Amino acid sequence: MANLRLTLGCWNYDRTRGLMEGRIEPDGIDLIYLNMPVEETFFRMLRHQEFDAAEMSLSSYTMSLFTEKKPFIAIPAFPSRFFRHSCIYINAESGIREPKDLIGKRVGNPEYQMTAPVWIRGILADEYKVPVDSVTYYTGGEEEPGRPEKLKLDVPPRIRIERIGPEQTLAAMIANGDIDALYTARMPSTYSTGGGRVRRLFEDYVAVEKDYYRRTGIFPIMHTVVIRRELYEKHRWVAQSLYKAFCAAQQETYRDLYETAALKAMLPWLTAHVEEARREMGPDFWSYGFENNRATLDTFLRYSHEQGLSKQQLKPEQLFAPETLESFKI
Repeated sequence: MANLRLTLGCWNYDRTRGLMEGRIEPDGIDLIYLNMPVEETFFRMLRHQEFDAAEMSLSSYTMSLFTEKKPFIAIPAFPSRFFRHSCIYINAESGIREPKDLIGKRVGNPEYQMTAPVWIRGILADEYKVPVDSVTYYTGGEEEPGRPEKLKLDVPPRIRIERIGPEQTLAAMIANGDIDALYTARMPSTYSTGGGRVRRLFEDYVAVEKDYYRRTGIFPIMHTVVIRRELYEKHRWVAQSLYKAFCAAQQETYRDLYETAALKAMLPWLTAHVEEARREMGPDFWSYGFENNRATLDTFLRYSHEQGLSKQQLKPEQLFAPETLESFKI
């Protein structure tokens, strides 16, 4: 029987390169790997369902489960994880010196529903007592004008969200003082070009993020992998096949990162960094799978509900194809 030909929209991560380059082949699938930046992948999948499977914003995917058709189902592979304390930028003249100073301020988010700002808002509320509804959010393009929300918002009135002007960008606004802070996934260009007018709230962010992990055990998940539900319902075996392949590609990268004959990534102290990550987080420091990530997913789903994005707080089990919730044993 011929293999099933599927398209996958995903960026070119080290942990997925085995799939992109064809060294790892999902069982029963001829995979066409479409290498695109995340914003393009998300837009095309959410708006038009152009691919059979795709990397997907965890927040956008969660919101999609409250739509009538529920167009996607996920597998517990997480190509993007990121501690986001480093991604809170402030205007140097805003008077913000510590997290509580954000209260009452004007805060940019490229999209309110983006996963990175969901984590940032939740961490600020949990760790620093900055309530989600204590600021006014301004949404729009970070570097180019006109970015829309990919999904329609219906948040409680207590959460104040305003669109920036059609010619404005958040990167320019934070440098000019038109907003006081910016929660974002991408470093704004004005952090480098703004002559010191834009800086991080947590300058020593590595130490802050390590302390956060030691206390919570959370390494925030940004993206998961989704399959068009129509395809999954027709070929349910695809979920396990893709999940196994993503895990195999990840294991290849774990080995590459600890190869000492020659460095496979352009970091002079790569081996020391890997050893540090293992000491801090264990050997599977970028874990896939459901059970290992239950607490992290549960925290995110609470944040999504508290911030008005989810109409009810989902359980982590509700996110994934049931076939992928536990691993088979030999």
